[in-house]
Amino acid sequence: MSNPVVESLVARSNRLGADPRTTNYAGGNTSAKGVETDPVTGQDVDLLWVKGSGGDLGTLTEKNLAVLRLDRLRSLVGVYPGVDREDEMVAAFDYCLHGRGGAAPSIDTAMHALVDAAHVDHLHPDAGIALATAADGERLTREVFGDTVVWVPWRRPGFQLGLDIAAIKAANPQAIGCVLGGHGITAWGDTSDEAEQRSLHIIRTAEAFIEDATARLGRHPFGAVRPGFEALPDDERRARAAALAPVVRGLTSSDKPQVGHFTDDDVVLDLLARDQLDRLAALGTSCPDHFLRTKVKPLVVDLPATAPLEEVVARLSELHTAYRADYQAYYDRHATADSPAIRGADPAIVLVPGVGMFSFGKDKQTARVAGEFYVNAINVMRGAEAISTYAPIEESEKFRIEYWALEEAKLARMPRPKPLATRVALVTGAGSGIGRAIAERLAAEGACVVVADVNLEGAQQVADELGGPDVAVAVQADVTDEAAVAGLVEAACLAFGGVDLVVNNAGLSISKPLLETTAKDWDLQHDVMARGSFLVAREAARAMVAQQMGGDIVYIASKNSLFAGPNNIAYSATKADQAHQVRLLAAELGAHGIRVNGVNPDGVVRGSGIFAGGWGAQRAATYGVPESELGAYYAQRTLLKKEVLPEHVAAAVYALTGPDLVQTTGLHVPVDSGVAAAFLR
Repeated sequence: MSNPVVESLVARSNRLGADPRTTNYAGGNTSAKGVETDPVTGQDVDLLWVKGSGGDLGTLTEKNLAVLRLDRLRSLVGVYPGVDREDEMVAAFDYCLHGRGGAAPSIDTAMHALVDAAHVDHLHPDAGIALATAADGERLTREVFGDTVVWVPWRRPGFQLGLDIAAIKAANPQAIGCVLGGHGITAWGDTSDEAEQRSLHIIRTAEAFIEDATARLGRHPFGAVRPGFEALPDDERRARAAALAPVVRGLTSSDKPQVGHFTDDDVVLDLLARDQLDRLAALGTSCPDHFLRTKVKPLVVDLPATAPLEEVVARLSELHTAYRADYQAYYDRHATADSPAIRGADPAIVLVPGVGMFSFGKDKQTARVAGEFYVNAINVMRGAEAISTYAPIEESEKFRIEYWALEEAKLARMPRPKPLATRVALVTGAGSGIGRAIAERLAAEGACVVVADVNLEGAQQVADELGGPDVAVAVQADVTDEAAVAGLVEAACLAFGGVDLVVNNAGLSISKPLLETTAKDWDLQHDVMARGSFLVAREAARAMVAQQMGGDIVYIASKNSLFAGPNNIAYSATKADQAHQVRLLAAELGAHGIRVNGVNPDGVVRGSGIFAGGWGAQRAATYGVPESELGAYYAQRTLLKKEVLPEHVAAAVYALTGPDLVQTTGLHVPVDSGVAAAFLR
C-alpha cells in the first residue's frame, strides 16, 4: 500500500471497527477521495475508495475497498431514473470502477460519492441508532447537537439516500454529520482525522446524553423485574441451556440445518427478566444490519425460569409453530409478484428467560454474529426507552430490505457450502494421531468440530490450528468418566447448538501375551474403548434424539476386531466389543435417523499417539522387527503393500458421514491395505 490516502482510510476504518461502541461487525462503511494517475492517459484522475460490499471495518485491508472514478459516479445524478428504479444504479457502479475496481461496490457507494467531503464515515453505533429509533428522534437530535448534526428521515439505503444527505450537507455548511432515522449516523471531514473525530464526537455525545437520561429516569428502561424470570444461578443456567440447545436447534432447523450459538451475557439476562420484554421483542430490530441477521423479531419463551424443563420443551414446540405461521403471514402481507421466495420461517433468535439467548445461522460465525447483533439491538432499545420510546421503522420497510432483490443477489454470490457445512462433529482422542487427522478432515469439509482429548493442551492446539472457536473448540474429557462424558456433550451443545456426528476414536493399547496380561491391563483398555465408546455414544444419542435431525456415530475399531493376532488379548477383545456396538446401535438408533458405522484400520504407525506411547515397541518386539521398520512391516503383509496413515482413516470417516452414503448403516469399512485374514464375512 503506497497511497497515503488509502493508508489513512484503512487505519481509520480499523480503529473505528475495533470498538463495538462505534459500529457492529461488518456494519457501516468508510470512504476517502483522492487523486491518482490514470495508467492509460497519464493524467490525474479523482477517485473514491470506499469499503466494498460484505467487508468489515475492523479487519479492512486495501483489497476490501472498491475503487471508482468520482467524475463518472457523479455523472450518474443526471441519469438517475428516480426512487422507483434506484436499484438499477447499483449495476451502474460497475461502469464507474477504476482499473480492476477492487471489491464489489455496496449500496452505500452513492452516499460517499455524492457528499461533498473528502472523507465520509457511515456507522451503526448503538447510541446513534437509539437516537435514530426514538419516537421523537428528530427533536432529540436538535436538543443534543443543535444545528451541528442534522436529522435525515428514514429512507432505505440507496442512491436517493445519497442525494438526500448530499443536499442536507450543502444546506447546512455548519453540520459535521447527520442522524439517519431508524438507521445510524454519517459524519464527514476534510481530513481523515477530522472525519474520525467527528464520528466519535457524535457517538460519545449521544452516549453521554443517554447515560444522563437513564440516571434521571428513576426506573429501569425495560421496566420492573418479573418474579420468577430472573437469571438462574450460573451452573443451573448453563445446564439448562445445554439441555435446551439441541431442542431449540432442531426446531430452528425445520427449513434447513443451522449451527447454534448461546449467549448469557448480563445485558441479555437483564432484558429477559423485565416486564417490557414482550412489547419490545415484538417491535423487532430496526437498523438493516440488525434485522438482516436476526430476522424482524425473535421467538420469546413466555414461561418463568423456574418452569419445569419438560414444560419449556413443550412450549417451545408450540411457540415455534406459531412463529412460523406469523412469519409466513408477514411475508404474505408484503410480498409482491417480484419478491424473492420466502427464505424460511424459522427464527434466528430464541430468548429463554432465566437462561439466555440462542442464535442460529449457516455456520458458527453467522450464528455468533446474529447474537451479537441482537445484543446491539437490546442496547438500542434500552437507549431509546431511556430518552423516549423505542419506535423502529415500519414492518413494510423491513420487508423491503429483507426481501430486496439486491440482497437476494448478494446471497446468490455467496460461495457454495462445503459438504459438511452446518454439521457439528465431536471427535474423541482428537489431540493427536488418527483423531487429529479426522478432526482436520471434518473441519476441512465444513464441519464445526469439538476436539476432545484427555490432554487439553494437545486438544487446544488442534482447535487453534483448525481456526479457533468459530470452527473448533477443545474440551478435556476422560471418556471413562460418566460425568465427564455428559459434560463433553453439554460443551458441544453450548458451543454449536448440538451434535450431529460423533467419532469414537479415543484409545490406547498394551501388547502382552495372555499369561502376562493383568486384570488392570484388561480393565484399562475396556474402560477407555468399550465403556468409553458406549458412554460417548449414549450421551451423544440423547442430544441427537432431542434435535430430531438424525446423525452419525462412527467407531474407530480395528482389523484386530476380526484378526486373531498374537499377544493382543485385551486390545483385540475390546475392539471386538466396539465392532459389535456398531451393529447393536445401528439397529436401535435407525428409527431416529441416526446411522452407526465403523472403520477397521490396520496398525497406523506414523503420527500415532498409541504407537509412540510404547505400543509400537511392543508390537515390533512381537514381530521381531526394529520399531523404525514397523510401518513397512505392516505394509508388506497386506495385499496392496502400502502403509496405512491417519489421513486414510480420516478419509473413510468422511466417506461414511458425507453426502454419498446416506443410506448406509451398520457397516464396517476396512482401511488396512488388504489384510485377508480380516476380511468381513
